[in-house]
Amino acid sequence: MKTLDIRSRMLVAALLPLALISTLLAAVFLTVRFEDIQSAYEQHNRSVVRQIALASEYGLFSGNRQQLQALAAGALHETDVRRVLVLDSRGQTLASAGEASQVPPAALSPSEQHGFVQQARLDWLVQPVYPSDVQLDDLFERDPVAADQQPNQLGQVLMVFSRQSVDARKAQMLVTGGVIGGLSLLFGMALAVYLSRGVIRPINRITQLVERIGRGDFAAVDKPRDQETDHDPLQVLQGHIRLMADRLAQARGELEQQVALATQALRERKEEAEQATLAKSRFLAAASHDLRQPTHALGLFVSRLAQLPHDAQTGALISNLDASVRAMQNLLDGLLDISRLEARAVQVNKRPFALSALFDQLQQDLGAEAADKGLGLRVRPTNLWVLSDATLIYRVLLNLVGNALRYTERGGVLVVARQRASGLVELQVWDSGIGIAREHQQAVFTEFYQVGNAARDRAKGMGLGLSIVQRTANLLSHPLVMVSRPGRGTRFTLSLPQVAAQQRLAEDLPNDLVAPDDLSGKWALVVEDDDLARSALVGLLESWGMRVAQAPGPAGAMQCLAQGVLPDVMVSDYRLQEDLNGLQLVQRLQTQLPHHPPACLMSGDTDPAVIQAVQAAGFTLLHKPVRPAKLRSLLRHLLTPQQDHQRAGGADLS
Repeated sequence: MKTLDIRSRMLVAALLPLALISTLLAAVFLTVRFEDIQSAYEQHNRSVVRQIALASEYGLFSGNRQQLQALAAGALHETDVRRVLVLDSRGQTLASAGEASQVPPAALSPSEQHGFVQQARLDWLVQPVYPSDVQLDDLFERDPVAADQQPNQLGQVLMVFSRQSVDARKAQMLVTGGVIGGLSLLFGMALAVYLSRGVIRPINRITQLVERIGRGDFAAVDKPRDQETDHDPLQVLQGHIRLMADRLAQARGELEQQVALATQALRERKEEAEQATLAKSRFLAAASHDLRQPTHALGLFVSRLAQLPHDAQTGALISNLDASVRAMQNLLDGLLDISRLEARAVQVNKRPFALSALFDQLQQDLGAEAADKGLGLRVRPTNLWVLSDATLIYRVLLNLVGNALRYTERGGVLVVARQRASGLVELQVWDSGIGIAREHQQAVFTEFYQVGNAARDRAKGMGLGLSIVQRTANLLSHPLVMVSRPGRGTRFTLSLPQVAAQQRLAEDLPNDLVAPDDLSGKWALVVEDDDLARSALVGLLESWGMRVAQAPGPAGAMQCLAQGVLPDVMVSDYRLQEDLNGLQLVQRLQTQLPHHPPACLMSGDTDPAVIQAVQAAGFTLLHKPVRPAKLRSLLRHLLTPQQDHQRAGGADLS
């Protein structure tokens, strides 16, 4: 219900008593007047009936019908008379005049009677007629017995009266009273409005003043005109409000000065922080690139070394060296994933796919690791289809299951897909591991945070897996929920939208599912400006039986083509020392070759702009350090017929 404003409230307060008093006075006055009118009407009716009864005595005594009829007709000229009947002592009608009306039976009655017909608004009166008691001779004494006897009734007169004129007078009086009451209310309203202006105007002025102050318009402190305040009953209050506004204006001015000084200080600090951030970013980018280069070469050398004949002691040393290189590569890959997810450089390709292929690949990739720890890895088969990015979902499952195996000492890990009535499919990963206490359940999703690994045991990972999982789930807009109880285990639930089963297609999984092909005899053009990395890459490719042409930069690559080299595949570093980068070089080389060989790029840069440029050109970008198995898998893809490796184009398999 809408609240009344102050003007409406004052009008109601002024008019309500006036309306109540006017109504009560009008009701009392009209009631008294109605009673007076009704009483006069009834007295007039009795007087007329009695006069007609007296006048009809002689006619009844003599039986003169003409005289009685004339008397009845004359009675109709009286006000409100509608019908007249003159009856004899036997109840027979001797004379009648007027309209036929609803009247009571004309039975002889010794006394006066009256009644009212509600529907017709008619009153009827019956007056008996007796002979007059007149002394004709005073000389004779009256008989005492005869004097006490009731005279014989000569007849009776019945007259019918209409209340039409009375009702009309009452209605006219009611209308007159209503008009007078309405005029009095209008007069009271006008008077209330006139008198309320003296109060409402100052209140409105104060309201506007406070509203302007609330909007920050402190010009309201200006002194008002004299004519506005001469008769203002709230002048003192307005004066205090203006004083308050003046002080607020002064306080705001001081505050604005302080804010300006603080803003300037913050701007200077912000510029210093931005400069420091830029310097840190340049340092990290340079350090990342310079660290990835030797790590990349070291990984390739170790892989090549593992292929050579060696004794058991040397094999153990190589295994330890390979484990160390893998740990360094895992750390760099985790940092790369974090930076790419933060920069939104990961392209999402949502499409329907079956979960069964992901589950089969997950069992194949992590089954051996679970068996080595004596744990059970159960991946429950499913025929459900979902809508998402298969590659990113598989990375999430790899991180969740790998993390569960890492922190589970007995029991096992369960991976299951559950269909819900809401149209979602819940991917759940259960483990019987150590669990996570409530105070750590939010912190485990931050980078490098690990529960119970203060010594940073490398076997327990780097503390990046759950952070990558959560960032990937946010990127895909899939809810991720964790429930954990210390000593009982943990359950992760990822909700995906379900879709209907479709025609089964080969799934784009992170791992290469193509049957191993022999790479021997294939020509590869390697462009790498780092001598160690180029030497390691050439040695690894040659160990796979490939023929390799190498060049330190664009000029050397052009010279290889001029010497007649027709490569089947090109592998180039992105950052080169000459005027062209790897992407530009590959595009130029493809235009100069008749068969447009496939190509892949390697880079130690984590700049999202580099990733987006390579993806936009439709090439594959491998981030250093590159794992030999991933490189070999990619080369097999690229060297298959064009329709098979188109799916790999533009992907980021780092």
